[in-house]
Amino acid sequence: MERLTLPPGGAAAVDEYLEYRRYKQHKTDFETIPPQRPISLPCQVRGCPCRAYLYVPLNGTQPIRCRCKHFADQHSAAPGFVCNACSKCSGFHSCFTCACGQPAYAHDTVVETKQERLAQGKPVGQDVPYAAMGGLTGFSSLAEGYMRLDDSGIVGTSSQVSSLRKPEEDDMAFFERRHQERIKMEKAAKQKGKAPLPATMKPS
Repeated sequence: MERLTLPPGGAAAVDEYLEYRRYKQHKTDFETIPPQRPISLPCQVRGCPCRAYLYVPLNGTQPIRCRCKHFADQHSAAPGFVCNACSKCSGFHSCFTCACGQPAYAHDTVVETKQERLAQGKPVGQDVPYAAMGGLTGFSSLAEGYMRLDDSGIVGTSSQVSSLRKPEEDDMAFFERRHQERIKMEKAAKQKGKAPLPATMKPS
């Protein structure tokens, strides 16, 4: 058997491709946007028992475990999500808590149009360059806020421009510039008598 070696960052690219392939097994391209809400992304794989695409969060790059200690891919894709690896589990249920403070089971996968999100004041990603991408701009926007390295999910053009990495910047310079911009915005808000923006986490 031939051994594969990947360049730095290669494993992450493979993971992203596998996640994209699972996503693209579901109907994501519509001639006209369906009128019913929530919008369903039905599975296109023949014989698959899943009803629609369902996002399963990660803890950084690690998959989360069910209370039975098995991973999501060890559970059935059919509604109920019973475990295929043990008999004591009645369905996938993880107590993993995301950055919003709520457990994973308190979240739902919701598909919305850009116009619907903007009307609700929710962040949107960048427009896709062509329709074949199926609306997918990158999985970084699904990451916890402190782990995002791109500007997906940001609302407003002024913040988008400042958040772009400059070609000559390394990681530390980029994050330091973003931190200094945040401090300036907080000071400007205080001087104008507005409520300050939420403080960023500072290392202890």
